[in-house]
Amino acid sequence: MAPEASKTSIPIPERTRNQRDARARALAIRFGLGPAAIAAAALVCLLIGLLYLALQIRTIFSDQLKQEYAGLVLEAVERAESARSLVGVWQQLPDATQARAAGYRQARTELAHRLASLAALVNASPSAAPRLPPSSLTPDADLRDTDAVLSNVSAWWRAQRDADSADVRVRITHVARTLIASAALLFCMLITALGMYAKRNRLLAGQSHEFEWAALHDAMTGLPNRRKLFATLEEAATKSPALAAPCKIAVLYVDLDGFKQVNDSLGHRVGDEFLIAVSKRFRESVRKVDVVARIGGDEFAVLVSEFSTNAELGEIARRLIACVVQTDKVMGVGQVRASIGIASFPDPVDDYQRLVAAADEAMYRVKRSGKNSYAFADEANRPMPL
Repeated sequence: MAPEASKTSIPIPERTRNQRDARARALAIRFGLGPAAIAAAALVCLLIGLLYLALQIRTIFSDQLKQEYAGLVLEAVERAESARSLVGVWQQLPDATQARAAGYRQARTELAHRLASLAALVNASPSAAPRLPPSSLTPDADLRDTDAVLSNVSAWWRAQRDADSADVRVRITHVARTLIASAALLFCMLITALGMYAKRNRLLAGQSHEFEWAALHDAMTGLPNRRKLFATLEEAATKSPALAAPCKIAVLYVDLDGFKQVNDSLGHRVGDEFLIAVSKRFRESVRKVDVVARIGGDEFAVLVSEFSTNAELGEIARRLIACVVQTDKVMGVGQVRASIGIASFPDPVDDYQRLVAAADEAMYRVKRSGKNSYAFADEANRPMPL
């Protein structure tokens, strides 16, 4: 039997590949952006975009208020110009009667009232608008000065309204572009985050598969381990009753004779190489539907499904023994052989859970009778000759 060191040792290429994968995963975790980082970046960009949009919308509302205020001032200018036109009408009447004089004074008073309302609007403006001179607000002010004031006020506030209107249009364009850019950026970030989540899920699924594979296989030889063997055996045995003609199942329990001396004399490295080489030959000597498992140390088991006669099992046992002899010859060890016990279900072993134990008992019977041969579980006589 091989010592424990041979069970857990991992070949150098396998260790190198595992270390390389571990380093790659560590670098990806250290320098890569995960979905959480992408989501945080998207949130920051969203907040910045919302702040910019809020400032732009606030400015647009402010410009719109300025436009409305300019419209109020221009309406006041139009009313003042109408009052000025009325004064000009009274002033051009030919007869200097008392009614004309009274109408002219009333028109001048109305013009002064309109100018005072216009001055109140202009002086209350939040922008730095030119103020109306006090001399133009009196009823007896020079009409030429009044005409110049009204013309200047009208020109200035029309220009101001046009400028505010152009600024609103520009800012609305900026808001639309910002909304489009933000939507595109968020969409790209969401797609990226979803892609990273999918990639991480695939990675986790791959790692889960690797962990599951490692839990069911021998690390050194890559063969299924005891757990995988019993799971496959149970699956094969439990589905047999559902078939019209239940298939036969057999287990060949293989123990390497003289393997301990290899470890003791040549070292565990040579012993591990021997196990790897003989495992490969075992796998190549049976059908793909059959399972070759490493039970532990220098013990192996082969699960054979759908065989017809014991002669077929005997032929498989002889091939397995030949694999050991060939490996021993190639490596120049010169002292390793194999003892094999064979048990089949449902005849003669009617309980598949005892199939491995029955094959193990038959294998020990071979060892006690000279080794390097095989025996069936239902035979109490000597091992079968090669």
